[in-house]
Amino acid sequence: MEPPRARATVAPVSPPVDFVLGAAACCVACVFTNPLEVVKTRLQLQGELRSRGTYPRHYRGVLQALWAVSQADGLRGLQKGLSAGLLYQGLMNGVRFCSYSHAEDIGLTQRPGGTVVAGAVAGALGAFVGSPAYLVKTHLQAQAVAAIAVGHQHNHQSVSSAFETIYKKQGLLGLWRGVSGAVPRVMVGSAVQLATFASAKEWVRTQKWFKEGSWLVALAGGMISSVAVAVAMTPFDVVSTRLYNQPVDEMGLGKHYRGFLDCFVQISDKEGALALYKGLGPAYLRLGPHTILSLLFWDELRKLTYQHQGT
Repeated sequence: MEPPRARATVAPVSPPVDFVLGAAACCVACVFTNPLEVVKTRLQLQGELRSRGTYPRHYRGVLQALWAVSQADGLRGLQKGLSAGLLYQGLMNGVRFCSYSHAEDIGLTQRPGGTVVAGAVAGALGAFVGSPAYLVKTHLQAQAVAAIAVGHQHNHQSVSSAFETIYKKQGLLGLWRGVSGAVPRVMVGSAVQLATFASAKEWVRTQKWFKEGSWLVALAGGMISSVAVAVAMTPFDVVSTRLYNQPVDEMGLGKHYRGFLDCFVQISDKEGALALYKGLGPAYLRLGPHTILSLLFWDELRKLTYQHQGT
């Protein structure tokens, strides 16, 4: 989960500028973390077809999954869905940063619990706006050669053709299929991260493991915070991935799950409660670096913007 906003050491910038800077920072981070997103998606879809006669199991952990994907699809296979991922990151995080910045400007974050509320609301807005891009990203990242395929295969040729196909078959509302799982996922992640990141970083600072002002303080704090975020988000993330990737009938209704609650119950009943934590390893490994990279790039971009405004 990317940070909605951090307390910066530079003067604040306007919400529209934060939209651009937040989107740019998270897009750069996405380039580095997308391979783990591909692996996480595959692990979360694995086992979905157990009750339907087959149970393909090709991935037995993060490292083995990375190896299997690179062997079957080449190194480019680890960047599947990158274009859609960048579009999602830009839209979702741009809206999140902008919304949280506005909440900060009107003083909402200064009230008790304001940071959690503002982060959750900003996350919900960002998730809704970015949902179509996340849908296409999930479809593309799930696609694989038959030998290592898991989950339904949509066989899109590109990002644009995916949007076109979904729109033609399911209409405009079809592009928001799965949003019922995405909104609570991002809301929970935003709220948990805002509640834990600052305190985790302060705890690391008091331990004096690193020099004052070192970037390693933020790194360690982000990794600690990411544990809480990953644990809180992963069940929502698994459900969201399943909802986005499932095939639909001629009415645009999901063939496997009727909605968020039905998907949650089916996974728990048929695959066990621990199945809700599929992909936890790569989710954590992605969240930590993505959080830190997003914060780092965002902070540096804001400094450059502030310096430019000063001149």
